[in-house]
Amino acid sequence: MEHAEDAGVYKLRDDLAIIQTVDFFTPIVDDPYTFGQIAVTNALSDVYAMGGKPLTAMNIVCFPIRSMDVSILRRILAGGLDKMREAGVLLLGGHSVEDAEMKYGLSVTGIIHPDKVLFNRGARPGDSLILTKPLGTGIVGTALKGKVADDAALVAEVIASMTTLNRRAAELVSDTPEVHACTDITGFGLLGHACEMVEGSDVGLIIQAGSVPYFQGIRELVETGIIPAGLHRNRNFRLPMLDVAPGCPAWLLDILFDPQTSGGLFIAVVDTQAEGLLARMHAAGLAGAAIVGEVAAEPRGRIRVV
Repeated sequence: MEHAEDAGVYKLRDDLAIIQTVDFFTPIVDDPYTFGQIAVTNALSDVYAMGGKPLTAMNIVCFPIRSMDVSILRRILAGGLDKMREAGVLLLGGHSVEDAEMKYGLSVTGIIHPDKVLFNRGARPGDSLILTKPLGTGIVGTALKGKVADDAALVAEVIASMTTLNRRAAELVSDTPEVHACTDITGFGLLGHACEMVEGSDVGLIIQAGSVPYFQGIRELVETGIIPAGLHRNRNFRLPMLDVAPGCPAWLLDILFDPQTSGGLFIAVVDTQAEGLLARMHAAGLAGAAIVGEVAAEPRGRIRVV
């Protein structure tokens, strides 16, 4: 808990530990089935980020039963269940409450060998940094809520990303011997979660802003002011930990702070294995994965954005 890990790990015996996490939120798309898929994909991601395998889940539901048709809830749960089946996760039950605002998510339990747990700390100087999904889901989600998401292709691409499990990426990471740290990029944005990796540590990060993947079309949204409130909070909180090169444009820095829903994994791996891991990710269909920077001995506990 001291280092804001993605999930809790409890050791049962020398060769087995359980991973536990919980996540739920309000709808970010109009279609109930798609919302259910996104919520489940997002909740399972924390187990994958720890290097584990999710096994069981329990639904968490808040629903305005008096003002919304129950068929909407059925579609949400169907989308979530289908995504759990894809992940090989067994739904055991759950809990629901009547609430004026609809919310959905999961409590998830997974397993892992205690010696193979991946933490968000542990990156070593010289490691390469890999991000497995493009950024921009928060910005596009804000555009959807504001009814200004006019680019149907962009919206479809973002939804496809948010409903893509981090399962395959996690499997490839687990098969790579010298992955030293891992986290998933969610509400704090890329730079916020990157700060968690080095805050108070003996290493720093160098982020190559121009190498970071993002959804094409979101620059225009950012430059017209279509950005989520969470982006402002992320930037205001973490900007003191950053050294930003003068050549980094403001719109791109905003994207690096964008709060993600069901974002990708952010991985620190020894540099000699980074290109091979990236190639295997591309071969597995993770076309958006990219090397976005490196771990450095200096500046300690800070991030340079160049």
